[in-house]
Amino acid sequence: MKRNYTLISCLFFSLLLSSCEKDVMTQLPVDRTDITDIFSPKDKEGNMINEYVASIYAQLPRGFNRIGSNVLDAATDDAVSASSTTVEVDKFKIGQVSPTDLPENPWASNYAAIRRVNVLLANIDNSGIPQVRKDAIKAEVRFLRAMFYFELVKRWGNVPLVGDKVFAVDDNLSLARNTRQECVNYIVSECDAIKGKVLLTTDATYEIGRISKGAVLALKARLLLYDASPLYNPTNDITKWQAAAAAAKELMDMGAYQLVASASFGTMFTTRNNTEFILAYQQADNTSVESFNEPPGFQRAGKGYTNPTQDLVEAFKMKNGKSITDPTSGYSQAAPATNRDIRFALTIFYNGMSWLSTPLELFDGGKHNLKPGVGSGTKTGYYMRKFMTTTGSAASFTSATHNFPLFRYAEVLLNYAEAQNEALASPDASVYTAINLIRTRAGFTTPLAAGSLTQAQMRDIIRNERRCELAFEEHRFWDIRRWNIAKDVLNGSLRGMKITKDPVTSALTYQIVKVQDVTYDQKMNLYPVPFSEIMRNNQLDQNQGWN
Repeated sequence: MKRNYTLISCLFFSLLLSSCEKDVMTQLPVDRTDITDIFSPKDKEGNMINEYVASIYAQLPRGFNRIGSNVLDAATDDAVSASSTTVEVDKFKIGQVSPTDLPENPWASNYAAIRRVNVLLANIDNSGIPQVRKDAIKAEVRFLRAMFYFELVKRWGNVPLVGDKVFAVDDNLSLARNTRQECVNYIVSECDAIKGKVLLTTDATYEIGRISKGAVLALKARLLLYDASPLYNPTNDITKWQAAAAAAKELMDMGAYQLVASASFGTMFTTRNNTEFILAYQQADNTSVESFNEPPGFQRAGKGYTNPTQDLVEAFKMKNGKSITDPTSGYSQAAPATNRDIRFALTIFYNGMSWLSTPLELFDGGKHNLKPGVGSGTKTGYYMRKFMTTTGSAASFTSATHNFPLFRYAEVLLNYAEAQNEALASPDASVYTAINLIRTRAGFTTPLAAGSLTQAQMRDIIRNERRCELAFEEHRFWDIRRWNIAKDVLNGSLRGMKITKDPVTSALTYQIVKVQDVTYDQKMNLYPVPFSEIMRNNQLDQNQGWN
């Protein structure tokens, strides 16, 4: 039977599942709905089961402006919030995080989602739907459970594993944290167990947003890459890098995904399905991305929340591979996108760029750069362009597809290149091939020549490619932690571009300026366990440095 669990139904069920319950281990999965009704033998169509499964899908990460209307990347060296006051996302880079003040805290919501999965697994065999459908749903929700555990592990390092248990009110809910290796092994074992039981791909319209083998392998590859990284692998165990490379290669060898063409790099984020997306959070068409992030100064009143830093701007190279800070690169401040990595102009709004048939004025006093503050200007001289549609008019937004990419093929190639590079003494041909696919799509005119780079040189290129390719897709926040470099890039200050216009000659002057002081402590590589959870569970121990 054709089923689509996640498109519009996700929006409805996400409202039901906002977690403010006192105890996520024992809550009812769906408000005021009896479990026997959901999994009734009389329901041969499984309509309520479909709704229940949609409620689990709705708990997948949503991305975009989800941290107090700001993107997570505003907690990194890639962007700052336009707000004139300290907002929640700022706390990650000014040392204001604590067990009682965590700007992002999905501990309870992920365990609530895990419980919903366990309730389904414990009850679905009582339903009246065919066995083949039961088995397919079991595999899908087991992936979702693995994903929720990954979301916990990447924040807290290691967490309690509850298995398939559905806790009752009188059960002992004081659970100790499993070791990190136990958590990693559990997620990997779940992925291995279900990869042959889910859809191979999700090409059909009614399958978009559902779990496929590609998504299962992508989760496994990302998990193993993180686990092999310096933060979790301080002795540089090469076998961990080998395992991560093999997991990514298994997905690549499926041959089911490919990079979209260069001309489609921008529009793939506003289409519901394409050859590169492996799994995306599905939601109804909307105008929120443009409303939150478009430069202000237009009649339709974009808020311009996300201001990319000069640090990110300089990460985008020229097509000849040279940095824009290289005097021989051919870079021109007056025409910053000319002969530039094509991703630059599809990721960042810059002064003079045409938008809504209007050249953006991002200089001091310009129409699109008023006094800094939420919705009234940029602190850095730039705004975020990525994810936005060019449809609509100067007067009003038009609803468009905005499905946050959870996994896409470009990341898989980058995962493979990184893991394989670290597994070898020097990069082999497969590393060059993977990274050149990404760079060629970005418009680089000369591929990297096999054998031309050391492992360290290739590492720098791969890390920079991740920064540019995956900008604002919630990777940088975790990458700088797992690489153990957050202490380096988030201590000091972040930079922007101040542009002034001569009132007589109209000549523009560009000056790099400090826009935000940042400070970072090593303990922030892992979140503190929320104080409220430790108070409820006396078996939980706190992460190092947060006591």
